[in-house]
Amino acid sequence: MKDGIRLDRLSKAYGEHRVLENFSAFIPSGKITALMAPSGQGKTTLLRILMGLETADSGHIDGLEGLRLSAVFQEDRLCENLTASANIRLAAPRKNPEEISHALQAIGLEGVSRQPVRELSGGMRRRVAILRALLADYDLLFLDEPFKGLDEVTKELVIRDTRQRAAGKTVLLVTHDKEEADAMGACQILEL
Repeated sequence: MKDGIRLDRLSKAYGEHRVLENFSAFIPSGKITALMAPSGQGKTTLLRILMGLETADSGHIDGLEGLRLSAVFQEDRLCENLTASANIRLAAPRKNPEEISHALQAIGLEGVSRQPVRELSGGMRRRVAILRALLADYDLLFLDEPFKGLDEVTKELVIRDTRQRAAGKTVLLVTHDKEEADAMGACQILEL
């Protein structure tokens, strides 16, 4: 990756509702950038455009070419009937069961690697989704309100683990919480 990703005058509307208007920003390589705005102001739409899941109405993006992407969506998007370990291996097929088990233990999920995710609590499922994204091979990580629904102690543990595993990678974190951005070590906060 070059020095980063440049967003130049991106705009997006759904009918009459404009969610992005001439948004420009620079996301530096190898660092964590936080994106903050009130609900409904286009944060998720911007992530979806950067991931290629939606197209901007106008504007240009430079620096995404050839990058491997990984993401934590607002919904966990886990395969219900697969185990926690099998869900992670979908995105990280090179990781062996022992590595996955150790990674699960690091975020307080010891003993769940062989459990179907449908049997896990919401907070446990959230952690599996985060770990799946972190253990994948990626250059650019999108985190769309990843710590939503975690209690404070668990959130602290998961933020510390996420920050450690994502060190040196380019990360775009969507959050409503400035404290989360600070705890993740965001080098800048972009506001929509």
